[in-house]
Amino acid sequence: MVNFTKTASDPGSRARTGVLSTAHGEIRTPVFMPVGTVGSVKGVYHRDLADDIGAEIILGNTYHLYLRPGLDIIRQAGGLHKFENWDRPILTDSGGFQVFSLSQIRKITSEGCRFSSHIDGSRHMFTPENNVDTQRIIGADIMMALDECCPGDADRAYASKSLKLTQGWLERYSKRFKESEPLYGYEQTFFPIIQGCTYPDLRVQAAEHALEFSEAGIAIGGLAVGEPTEVMYKILEVLDPVIPQDKARYLMGVGTPANILEGIARGVDMFDCVMPTRNARNGMLFTWEGTMNMRNAKWAEDFSPIDPLGTSFVDHSYTRAYLHHLFIAGEMFAAMLASEHNLAFYLELVRAARAHIEAGDFASWKDSTVKRLSRKI
Repeated sequence: MVNFTKTASDPGSRARTGVLSTAHGEIRTPVFMPVGTVGSVKGVYHRDLADDIGAEIILGNTYHLYLRPGLDIIRQAGGLHKFENWDRPILTDSGGFQVFSLSQIRKITSEGCRFSSHIDGSRHMFTPENNVDTQRIIGADIMMALDECCPGDADRAYASKSLKLTQGWLERYSKRFKESEPLYGYEQTFFPIIQGCTYPDLRVQAAEHALEFSEAGIAIGGLAVGEPTEVMYKILEVLDPVIPQDKARYLMGVGTPANILEGIARGVDMFDCVMPTRNARNGMLFTWEGTMNMRNAKWAEDFSPIDPLGTSFVDHSYTRAYLHHLFIAGEMFAAMLASEHNLAFYLELVRAARAHIEAGDFASWKDSTVKRLSRKI
């Protein structure tokens, strides 16, 4: 059975450590989950994700996988784990956020969401029921319930209407999940998603309803979608006492290293974001000294390690001057090295957070670390 167990807490904050157990292995939290949208984490070998970076779980995206390669191919392969040759846990988003982003080519009703493919314009429909079926075929250990991602600047009337839609979908999603069975011989679970925009009372209402359907964990969606960062932190503080301690808490699509540490301080266990790999492809590196733009001429003659304080293979095998050269030359290897470095940094960051929570000094460590990581060097 998929379950979450809290293992330690920090006396100076709401931070905690835990273990989320799945059929494909245990996940130690707090955890950062690299994003493998279409069945791969861009530019990084799976062996490096596992061995050098130390990823314990990665993501896939239902919307993208449904459209390409399609459910027939994934089912013939025996599920996403076998298709992409990854034997550790996988979490799949429902595709709700991707559909939300297609505002010009989708229509949302109580039945579900009708949308046009960004690939060829073909028309499709996600309902709570067929979304369960789709994620059963993909075979993720942790599935996300179908929801509507409310815009961060939505007024209260829209946010309330959107929440009622998400709650109705959740009830149908849970019913279908209970009626259906896993396809590949191992157990799956799903996380309900808390919506409610920036309105604290709607968020509490959403959490109380979602908890009726939660098994091992619950997700917090609709944040980092345009609202001020401090509003996101306030919502996390409002939700912390509402969510039981035996539920894993997943803050969807967040974020910067500072966002992650501040989220951990407010009781969040799980994070994902495309930022490490997307920024890497554009030459931005996250390091223990701050952020670096590797295209800047200042690195051309800097033969020091990429991150002297880092511990990954990349950090001490290549110099800043070499990585700068690769970016200026337009070499594919530049994006690969930078992506591996950034992911290794994010995983190292949450491992350090776990160690400081267990030591009982996370709050003070977090405050000093956030200041350092927010610098540009």
